Amino acid sequence: MIELAAQPFAFRFEPAHTALVIIDMQRDFIEPGGFGESLGNDVSLLEAIVPACRRVLGAWRELGGLVVHTREAHRADLSDCPPAKRNRGNPTLRIGDDGPMGRILVAGEPGNQIIPALAPAAGEIVLDKPGKGAFYATPLQRMLDERGITHLLFMGVTTEVCVQTSMREANDRGYDSLLLEDCTESYFPQFKQAAVDMIRAQGAIVGWTAGSKQLLAALTAR
Repeated sequence: MIELAAQPFAFRFEPAHTALVIIDMQRDFIEPGGFGESLGNDVSLLEAIVPACRRVLGAWRELGGLVVHTREAHRADLSDCPPAKRNRGNPTLRIGDDGPMGRILVAGEPGNQIIPALAPAAGEIVLDKPGKGAFYATPLQRMLDERGITHLLFMGVTTEVCVQTSMREANDRGYDSLLLEDCTESYFPQFKQAAVDMIRAQGAIVGWTAGSKQLLAALTAR
């Protein structure tokens, strides 16, 4: 059992029953020319967390822990993308449109791939999800339950949208979850802070939060 200094209080987990869940670290969100930038966002804010994410991923792999990567992705015919989602807002590019890295948020396109620095390794789970949450319309819960997973470590983007949604879904399904604060980011820093505060409020109502340094120290000391 590992005990990690966290907020609002210590987070305890067994690595064999814990998965590292990396939310949507895909080129369309992180790199210039992708969907995130088409919405008018500064993607460099998200790119800044990559080194910390990479350190955590490396340490977790050395430990032999389960890794789950998600990508927000739709079928080529967009049959799993409701018009209400595709037509929302006023972006320069919409889901399914041709962009500099292929069709936006379409499975198999170059922009829909995980960034090279965090590329999935053999044996790691890679899930394409049509919604914001990692559990919606995916086999994630079944895959976790089959492996005896009870605890989740989250990192990825964006904090207040896909990450927080996935953590809330996990909470409703009975998993204990921790968010690594310096391994998640938003295009809007104030939204990230608000999401972090909400997640750990009222005695970890959604989950715990901690820095990657705390996790790495705890893994080293085990």
